[in-house]
Amino acid sequence: MLVTDYRMPVRNGLDLLYAAQRDHRHVVRLLATAYAEKDVAVAAINQGRVLQILEKPFDESQVREVLREALETFRQREREHSLIDGRAAAMRETLGFLAHELNTPLATVLGYMDALKSRYRAPDPDAPPGLAGMAERRPGDTLTMIEAAERRTLYALSLVATFVQSARDAYPGAAPAPLQASRLVSALLDEYPFENDERAWVSCDLRADFELPGQRDLLYLVLCTLTKNALFALRGGPQPSLHIALEHIKGAQEDARQAAICFTDNGPGIAPEILARLTREPVTTRAAQGGSGMGLLFCRRVVQSMGGLIEVRSELGRGASVTLLFKPDENLERAEP
Repeated sequence: MLVTDYRMPVRNGLDLLYAAQRDHRHVVRLLATAYAEKDVAVAAINQGRVLQILEKPFDESQVREVLREALETFRQREREHSLIDGRAAAMRETLGFLAHELNTPLATVLGYMDALKSRYRAPDPDAPPGLAGMAERRPGDTLTMIEAAERRTLYALSLVATFVQSARDAYPGAAPAPLQASRLVSALLDEYPFENDERAWVSCDLRADFELPGQRDLLYLVLCTLTKNALFALRGGPQPSLHIALEHIKGAQEDARQAAICFTDNGPGIAPEILARLTREPVTTRAAQGGSGMGLLFCRRVVQSMGGLIEVRSELGRGASVTLLFKPDENLERAEP
């Protein structure tokens, strides 16, 4: 904080306060004035150059109280700045992740549209008006491509809506609406653009339901990412299976339980050297297919921002499991000794 008198040699206090306001905006500013300088004090307050006035002659207890208030004002401003900076960083990261996630479904839709355009056949001159022709390689190809493009478009729209809601929730004072984990998993299964028979690979157990601690939209992105990674790993394997379960896991502190969402697949597993780096740095096993390695890193940061953590376990040839652990909940049933 800065405390200055008004009457000083060479330059007066208002000039100094103006320079501090211009070049050091984080500094809390106070002005000491005599009764005869009331107009100066009022002007300083009206122009936003000072927080408070210290009147002469000084009263020690009053001065101490004003200084304490000024320090607390500085601390409060620092907390607010830190919160705003954190929200801005999270929004930038979410926007980058969203751009990456939208690229795949939109590129797929574009591919389907190009394929449909190439298969279009102009109607014969004697054909009834209003009919168009399509050359299919296999019966039903056209409808299959249209339905697949529709699913990916809806998924892309859901991601955009997720980001818009997250941006609204980033404003100070915004409180996330309560959300049950079972509802979020159900929304995932309803909205995710599964390929071919992929939906049949997925099973779930939602009996151990709980209330999620953070923003619905960011967690939805996390679940979509984990589902996409698991399904990609399962493609081409025998009897592919992905199980999503809600659990109450015994925590490390006392006997409190932690709420968890667990993704378990029976895919090829993850090599130890990749597993060791997976949640600490961008690393991917499918760079040729457009993977960037940012997905799991983003998931980790989202869950950590809510006071939780993410655990990844895997053995080559024995599948993989990803567990989202949220901070211990005193409302959950206590673990038995």
